[in-house]
Amino acid sequence: MALRIVNLGVDIATPTGKLMLNVLGGVAKFEREMMLERHREGIAKAKSGGAYKGRKPTARAKADEVKALAATGLSMSTIATQLGIGKGSVHRALSAKEA
Repeated sequence: MALRIVNLGVDIATPTGKLMLNVLGGVAKFEREMMLERHREGIAKAKSGGAYKGRKPTARAKADEVKALAATGLSMSTIATQLGIGKGSVHRALSAKEA
């Protein structure tokens, strides 16, 4: 059993077909590595310019609001909806209060 790429005329049962498959694989790997290198360089450039800071931690910033709303007796779902954060974030904020 052998792989045959009809459009390219490649049949890996032959030495020439095996060579072509290896060359195509090598070119694909090279291109992938070049893309990743350009991606890393772009991130490094953005970080040095102060533009790449990642996502802001909205839930941690609202921990005091979560605790205040929980003290009024609101449910975790209601607090999450009001503040625009997930229920898990509300739970973590309230667990941090106890610790």
